[in-house]
Amino acid sequence: MAKRGLPGHFAAWLAMLGMVLSGFAPVAASAALSGRVFRAPSRQALTVADVQKVIAQSVGEAKARGAKATIAVVDRVGNVLAVYRMTGAKPTMRITAPSQIPTTLPSEAGAIAKAVTGAYLSSAGNAFSTRTASMIVQQHFPPAPSTPGLESGPLFGVQFSQLPCSDLNTRFSDAAPAAMAMTGPKRSPLGLAADPGGFPLYKNGVVVGGVGVLADGVYGFDPNVLDFDKDLDEVIAFAGLQGFGPTTTIRADRIPVDGSTLRFSDADFGQLHPLQSNFAALGASAGSLIAVAGFYAGGAIVPGVAYGTERSGLRYAKPSEFSNPDAFVLTDGNGVNRFPIRGGDDAAEVGTALSPDEVRALLEEAFKVMSHARAQIRRPLDDRAQVTISVVDSWGTALGVVRSPDAPIFGTDVSLQKARTAAFFSNPKAGALLLADPDAGVAPVVAATRAFLDDPAALTGKTAFSNRAVGNLARPFFPDGEVGRPNGPLSVPIKQFSPFAVGLQTTLIAQTLGADRCTHVPLAPSGQQRLANGLQIFSGSVPIYRGNQLVGAIGVSGDGIDQDNMIAFLGTANAAKRVSGIGNAPKAMRADRIVVKVGANGTRLRYITCPFAPFIDTSAQNVCDGL
Repeated sequence: MAKRGLPGHFAAWLAMLGMVLSGFAPVAASAALSGRVFRAPSRQALTVADVQKVIAQSVGEAKARGAKATIAVVDRVGNVLAVYRMTGAKPTMRITAPSQIPTTLPSEAGAIAKAVTGAYLSSAGNAFSTRTASMIVQQHFPPAPSTPGLESGPLFGVQFSQLPCSDLNTRFSDAAPAAMAMTGPKRSPLGLAADPGGFPLYKNGVVVGGVGVLADGVYGFDPNVLDFDKDLDEVIAFAGLQGFGPTTTIRADRIPVDGSTLRFSDADFGQLHPLQSNFAALGASAGSLIAVAGFYAGGAIVPGVAYGTERSGLRYAKPSEFSNPDAFVLTDGNGVNRFPIRGGDDAAEVGTALSPDEVRALLEEAFKVMSHARAQIRRPLDDRAQVTISVVDSWGTALGVVRSPDAPIFGTDVSLQKARTAAFFSNPKAGALLLADPDAGVAPVVAATRAFLDDPAALTGKTAFSNRAVGNLARPFFPDGEVGRPNGPLSVPIKQFSPFAVGLQTTLIAQTLGADRCTHVPLAPSGQQRLANGLQIFSGSVPIYRGNQLVGAIGVSGDGIDQDNMIAFLGTANAAKRVSGIGNAPKAMRADRIVVKVGANGTRLRYITCPFAPFIDTSAQNVCDGL
């Protein structure tokens, strides 16, 4: 079945199954882990010759099919290494579906977004493509004409991460292309993509980047996983992948989620023409490297940077930065931690802001929970979960960001989005802030939410909203997936819905997508953007309280939504035992106390959902119950 014009910047981040790290003895979940229990990927990188081969193979396949393509290659942290446009290739692409953002966009933006998606969603334990992304971001999972009534994809909404306006993702400098900074993770021009035609690139078992192709002029997604498509973009990109593919054991098509196996590619080697890998033989008439403002200088192919080095922007933490020897932090490329542990700025509003010691306890305890948790998205089975963890104050100020060595890159930006989303919706000023946003479609959400919840005081701080609760209200059906039901107040009716039109998440950024400010929500008194990298609507965060007072939030992303939930919730609960005064929201304030009337029945919002038997070194079950 042909793809539809949705950018399925893929939203629902699957559940994979982990990779056992041999040589580490099991430990009790309550015990401290001594030494390193994770292995950082070896420091591999794409060379100029590697990038040339990827492009030549893609161009060769396109020529054999009489097609003209735009091809992008990025490294693991999103640096654009090359954008090649074949002579005669379409300069634009279109979205043929409901959209709250422009429906005609540059083809190179789509190619880069696809390449970034392949690189950012993948790791040494899982290889995901943009086809995989398509499967996990739609309104039903798995997406097919026969699956109405099932819940939305696990990463529903993730397509609106890595935004060009993000304050976490770094920017390429057009002003000094010769001295191009390689510190990442870099932003994407369109967020993440669900249009087939993007793959991760590997060397020696290590993800080193991604390739993305736009040839058919449509930026879309696959609405039916029950058939096999003949997608032009995908088969051209698949040719470029040859020699740089992941091992079959970690491909998405070896990963089952909720009883459904994910998809990696509908193209296979048997569909390819003889590979053409000589870049020099293409000649000037075949096409050329093109500059992309804000992303790539053009003129020459750039070698990739090795992930884990100071230059890459992600490296091991120094002992003075974080206590766990496995922790990675984001760096400016010159040795400075970009998000060091610090206290909150919001004392004037909250009374006593989060202190550096409290933030450290939250991050360290969440990191410990992660280190014991069984991974959901990694192969082989029984590997430890790998995620990024972010803590913010009630204004959305980042107070610390840490991650495990091989956590997928996409979760870095997403963990901060999730934390800010929980802090924003739990804030006493949430309704007033949305009402003050001048962009069309934002203010009406407040009245819609209050009517939907039958509560004129909704969005005034009386309820603690986790990301799971926000996500419940941001689906085109409520309850989630049930066809014929009304849309949640943060969503749009199903006839208006598409991955480019999901409701408030899109409305907030529709006027600012290419800017350096993500929303027009009023700034905090400190000048902080409260949603400085956009809104996120899939699970993995909880607000943090001092008594009944909101003081911040913690966000987790990278290894399955239930694992993300658990790490945030248990990490906060354990931090509360270590430093008295902070903790999870009081039970009486949590969103799962709200029952929404749907017809003659009522449906309770969900606050947190944890795996039943989540740890690899203990048989403990239902670990979140009673907390």
